[in-house]
Amino acid sequence: MDITKRLFLKSALTVGAVAMPLAQAKAFMPDRRDGDGAKRYGMLIDLRKCIGCQACTVSCSVENATPLHSFRTTVRQYEITNGQQVANNVVLPRLCNHCDQPPCVPVCPVQATFQRKDGIVVINNEQCIGCGYCVQACPYDARFINEETKTADKCTFCSHRLEAGLLPACVESCVGGARVIGDLNDPKSQISQIYQQHKDELKVLKPESGTVPHVFYLGLDEAFVSKVDGQPMLWTGEA
Repeated sequence: MDITKRLFLKSALTVGAVAMPLAQAKAFMPDRRDGDGAKRYGMLIDLRKCIGCQACTVSCSVENATPLHSFRTTVRQYEITNGQQVANNVVLPRLCNHCDQPPCVPVCPVQATFQRKDGIVVINNEQCIGCGYCVQACPYDARFINEETKTADKCTFCSHRLEAGLLPACVESCVGGARVIGDLNDPKSQISQIYQQHKDELKVLKPESGTVPHVFYLGLDEAFVSKVDGQPMLWTGEA
């Protein structure tokens, strides 16, 4: 699609979202791949195996052609403190959490962001008008406005690769085997077996947000999920 057509569509959709009922606006949406409703994809990241090499970041950028300095996934370094001194330096892979209750979906004025039947949250870039509401709504800082397409962008679990029977780029390139993706509804899948084996040890980011994230961490420092005097005792800053 050339830039002239894209700008025309954005203008038309912006006007349409305001001038017509939402039910009528749906008619202008292109076909969507809804995924397999029998599956529920999730990702499990074993931080005991992550060495912070950023191979996942690089492979994701190459696979999805993201702009320079914009990332769908990355491994960030944090200093965890107790308020008085640095307690530990940790690495933490970050990406879209493909939540059961994604706050990015209801705020989209043109329904460009939607959740597939298999749980993967994706963006219809032909529909997106780049308003940034979803970017602000995400509690995980997992979205950005793509400066080249002028639309919202984020991790999709490489749904195009999953549909072809391949692993997401970040999973395939992880040298430590820290990332596992699969169908949580399949008790025989690797992720389900690890989940059952370590379910009492698994943690998610910002559980208090009520989003029910489906990116699980094994070996996550308690400082990322605990509360002190009712307040989250999260990281104080990147190292």
